[in-house]
Amino acid sequence: MNIPDTQSQNDLRKIVIDKVGVKGLRYPIVVEDRANGTQHTVAELNIYVELPHYKRGTHMSRFIEILHHYHTEALIGNLPDFLQELKISLEAKAAYIDISFPYFVTKKAPVSGIESILSYDCVFSASLQEDFNLLIGVIVPVTTLCPCSKEISEHGAHNQRSLITIKVSYTGFVWLEELIELAESTASCEIYSLLKRIDEKHVTEKAYNNPKFVEDIVREITIKLQNDQRITSFFVESENAESIHLHNAYAMISRPLE
Repeated sequence: MNIPDTQSQNDLRKIVIDKVGVKGLRYPIVVEDRANGTQHTVAELNIYVELPHYKRGTHMSRFIEILHHYHTEALIGNLPDFLQELKISLEAKAAYIDISFPYFVTKKAPVSGIESILSYDCVFSASLQEDFNLLIGVIVPVTTLCPCSKEISEHGAHNQRSLITIKVSYTGFVWLEELIELAESTASCEIYSLLKRIDEKHVTEKAYNNPKFVEDIVREITIKLQNDQRITSFFVESENAESIHLHNAYAMISRPLE
């Protein structure tokens, strides 16, 4: 039976499509875990290639077919090979993958020492054109306390949950836990899943004694990343879900260091 290959038809509009592919694919992966060696999690994948100007469409099924060659533990460690196989199979000049996933870390409450598990949203973004490029990132929830509010108020100060995003390219190796710890170290206080009353007292007082603007956070992280010889470029942002405003406070710094 001869089935037409419509996607491979010639296209006469002479327009290259930068990215074409599949989005929102949920898939099991294994990532390196500093404490336990490896960690199994479930990722959401976006996979693309560049589509040449002369092709009407891409072959969507091949993305899934090639992905399955790198099932679970093989994918993260073989991203260059995976993207190269995509390029060859789909006759593309560039291939891309975005991998977003929850990463779980066991944390001890600061005073009681009671353990609980906290999840962090993480991302790997890889591309292959002539060279392979990889960006890894974390989104870290923290507490921030407003320096201005503390300065002008006789009693208390407003604080809020905030999100710090750090994405880096690097040489050598960087643990996700390192980026998480970097973000938490610049905030007014860390966030925990489980706190007893003695812990609540500690984190409340720590935040009050350590006020931070979003500007303070991105500048402090920038200094530390610039001093890390492994880091070749980075993106850092801090966003406060303000507790006394209907808007969020935001700051961002992006630097190519190569």
